[in-house]
Amino acid sequence: MIMENSQPNNAQPTNSGSQNTAMGILAYLGPLVVISYLVAKNDLSVKFHIKQGLVLLVIEVVVWLLGMIVWPLWMLFNLINLVVLVLIIIGIVNVVQGKQKNLPLVGGYARYFNI
Repeated sequence: MIMENSQPNNAQPTNSGSQNTAMGILAYLGPLVVISYLVAKNDLSVKFHIKQGLVLLVIEVVVWLLGMIVWPLWMLFNLINLVVLVLIIIGIVNVVQGKQKNLPLVGGYARYFNI
């Protein structure tokens, strides 16, 4: 009896689901996005979340730099940081649920990261 392989010849083996979930979560945790990039950049689902995590990281760094220069606007910067925190939580929830949804307000900017 000949057993047929259920995967096509050009199929790439993927990592376990729990590792992909962990790497997707790390993608939203600021500088830890580097770990996700180094470990699972070839996984399309993780790559999607890495790009969105990079957008949030850039926003965080810009707000931090502007906060050092224009400190009288600290209330505005705190509000922006709160919005970023909410977006991080939404991103992590999407990872856990296995969804690839663009984040509100900033998800469209992820396409500018070519990784």
